[in-house]
Amino acid sequence: MLRTGLSAAALLAGALVAPGFGVLGGASEASAGTSATKISHATATSMFRSVGITWSSSGGCSDRNTPTCTSFSQLNQATAKGAQTLKRASGCALNITGGTETGHASGTYSHWNGYKLDFGKTSCLTGYIKNNFGYAGVRGDGAPMWKSGSGNIYADEGNHWDVLYYNCGGC
Repeated sequence: MLRTGLSAAALLAGALVAPGFGVLGGASEASAGTSATKISHATATSMFRSVGITWSSSGGCSDRNTPTCTSFSQLNQATAKGAQTLKRASGCALNITGGTETGHASGTYSHWNGYKLDFGKTSCLTGYIKNNFGYAGVRGDGAPMWKSGSGNIYADEGNHWDVLYYNCGGC
């Protein structure tokens, strides 16, 4: 017997949802709903430095509100951990060229909302992605995509990799 006063059928149907959480479509989307702990620019840079990830900015700045900067303000912790996982697993030199700054496409799973990072393209990173992840078709803008086993999406945007982190990639 349930002490909550709700029927077992209501619970099994998913009628009970914790405050602040929605019902999402798939396993990778569900992971995204729980990975939105925000971190500061300083915390993110410390995490990246600890594994040898570098970052660069065409404007030489980190202001979130300037498109030529590379900012990590309001980055999801899982996104930063996902980058660390990629670095450790691939062994490649990683340079982040885009973070949470304005100027990227909008949407729920966007740079601005802390779910994406751009990485400079290298033969090491490209080889790692294409040899270890499954081809996932072409994105609406024409970018070919690869999907990791944990559900993260790696889109080849020509001169860089646009990575959507639903989760930390097995960290």
